[in-house]
Amino acid sequence: MILGGVHIPHERGLLGHSDADVLTHAIMDALLGALALGDLGQHFPDSDAAYQDISSLKLLEQVARKLADAGYGIAHIDSVVVAQRPKLAPYIPEMRRRLAATLVMELSCVSVKATTTERLGFEGREEGISAQAIVSLCKIRNVNTDDKRNEQDETNTH
Repeated sequence: MILGGVHIPHERGLLGHSDADVLTHAIMDALLGALALGDLGQHFPDSDAAYQDISSLKLLEQVARKLADAGYGIAHIDSVVVAQRPKLAPYIPEMRRRLAATLVMELSCVSVKATTTERLGFEGREEGISAQAIVSLCKIRNVNTDDKRNEQDETNTH
């Protein structure tokens, strides 16, 4: 099982077209959604063989580039994984490190938590796990103004 880019030994893995890293997928969906850029399926369709078994951290890098191209940076990520088993606490520091490194963020700005459902629902019956994420973005540049300024600079130098 892969969560937050970390391999976690467990008798069951997660099924998906990519590496099925549900935590990283939740973070990517939150980032894309914050700018109304659609969802993962729009950007990385499971009908495209290029994404078969790909590391979700590689997809996360691409999502981060889309945000930067739109003039935004990530201020903070808060996420939670819901799973009855395995116990995730020992792996959370490494998940945070890998996510922060992939996004070129301060470790203190990436939160990963884990919880159970006390055996309720599909997570509690160990039929699957889920993850949720919320992100705060900050505007790092005005894309239209910066683009016009660059065009004017190019015109003035010619």
